[in-house]
Amino acid sequence: MSADFRGILPAVVTPFDENEEFVPRAFELLLERLYSAGVHGLYVCGQTGEGLLLPVAARRSVAEVALRNSPRDKTVIVHVGAHRTADAIELARHASRAGAHAVSSLPPPGAYSFEEIRSYYAALAAASDVPLLVYYFPGLCPALACLDSLRELLALPNVIGLKFTDFDLYRLSLLKQSGACVLNGRDEVLAAGLLMGADGGIGSFYNLVPELLVGVYDSARADNWTQARRLQARINELIEIALRFPMLAAIKTMLSWSGIPCGPCLRPKRPLTAREEDSLRALLASSSFADAVFAGQRI
Repeated sequence: MSADFRGILPAVVTPFDENEEFVPRAFELLLERLYSAGVHGLYVCGQTGEGLLLPVAARRSVAEVALRNSPRDKTVIVHVGAHRTADAIELARHASRAGAHAVSSLPPPGAYSFEEIRSYYAALAAASDVPLLVYYFPGLCPALACLDSLRELLALPNVIGLKFTDFDLYRLSLLKQSGACVLNGRDEVLAAGLLMGADGGIGSFYNLVPELLVGVYDSARADNWTQARRLQARINELIEIALRFPMLAAIKTMLSWSGIPCGPCLRPKRPLTAREEDSLRALLASSSFADAVFAGQRI
């Protein structure tokens, strides 16, 4: 399947029940909400989707539901990163068979050398029938801090680009100059990332305000940077509120308030306390998002 690897791709949340079981119906509601807002596709089972905390079988189920509920003209990238290379390969092959347009992977979790990480990506790219995007997140993997190391990964057969989760947008521009697909991964600087050459963005807050993120992308494509900056400022207002709490728990709580029951995060991540929920409501009530659907009826 061909795909255009650009645009707004929410790093989609995975809903769970109180027994930490995947809830497909809530997931379908979230996908319907995102696609109705005009997003260009999905990034499934990444960090926001808690993929690394899920067993392989559950990750396959999440990918299948995402693909089954995505229009044919939308791009679905499945994150297949895992502690074991064999698990990542199994997930990549499954995603390919299920109809994903690409797979992506964080570096393997742990204190690995660059040579070990390169071997992981080379094996994964070779085993996948669809393109692979590597994942640059220096806060999680200092072994990929060197620009030459990233270029070496991008030169691997079947690697088409990367998710770039960093604030060093000069480095983003240098990687884009190499011809790679580069997707901005810091929600706070999507507009700036697009200005520096990013093809689009993947992010967590896209679950809550997809229309604003689509607006940033559309404004950038129209060279209306004043509007892109204005929309980015609104997005950042919400981010600043949410980051006062455990981020993913706050996002899931707001989604649940909007009528999409996303349940708890997987342990060891904790939910918001009752006091934190009250504080989040109060902060939203005093913000420009007071009337937003995810603010709920209890404010």
